[in-house]
Amino acid sequence: MNPADALVDENLRLGELLATADPEVSVPTCPGWTLRQLLTHVGRGDRWAAMIVRDRAQERVDIRAVPEGKPSADDPVGWLAGSARLLVDAVAATGPDVPVWTFTGPKPAVWWIRRRLHEATVHRADASIALGVPFAIEPALAADAVSEWLDVLAARPAPEAGPALADGATLHLHATDDGLGTDGEWLVRSADGRLAWEHGHGKGAVAVRGRAADILQAVTRRIPADDPRLQVLGDETVWRTWLERTPF
Repeated sequence: MNPADALVDENLRLGELLATADPEVSVPTCPGWTLRQLLTHVGRGDRWAAMIVRDRAQERVDIRAVPEGKPSADDPVGWLAGSARLLVDAVAATGPDVPVWTFTGPKPAVWWIRRRLHEATVHRADASIALGVPFAIEPALAADAVSEWLDVLAARPAPEAGPALADGATLHLHATDDGLGTDGEWLVRSADGRLAWEHGHGKGAVAVRGRAADILQAVTRRIPADDPRLQVLGDETVWRTWLERTPF
């Protein structure tokens, strides 16, 4: 998977989904949002990341300063697609290995492509849920989105409400799609309130099994903890607490 190509393709897929939809439809998994706001959020976020990369920013950039941060009235879908391309071009021009600001600390510019790619995958799930259509995604892409999300969580401080996992407890996520191998299994642990994870198979306090697409939607709280597409084995309280303390 080339993340730059995948980012452009994912934004195109989101745009195709929204092109004929009523922009005022509510998005239940993003309370208070409409599809119009969801489209704006994704496109503006891509342009924000492009600005950070282009300017080699070393501190947070005000998203309100992003040029053309709102979709054009006549072609919002084209604006969305162009937003992803701006980020890809910015990374190529700046250099993928040049360090820039991120909310997890300085990272190579290319970090933003993978982050924005999976922002789009999850928000395409939001749009699919709002429109009542199936969320289709390649298992390998969904699995990478789970891994990327765990990376983001591992960079966060411990939640004020308490650790997402008790020290010594292990959460095992297992995607059941054929062909993923260890890329479709994750062992998540906690140490001093901070999360750490690795690919692998092992026993945990709780194991959650399902297709990679459903694991992704579960860990980002797009489907309920007890959704029938998931098989939860072990201490369900550990699974629910983890979800409550790791919001997207």
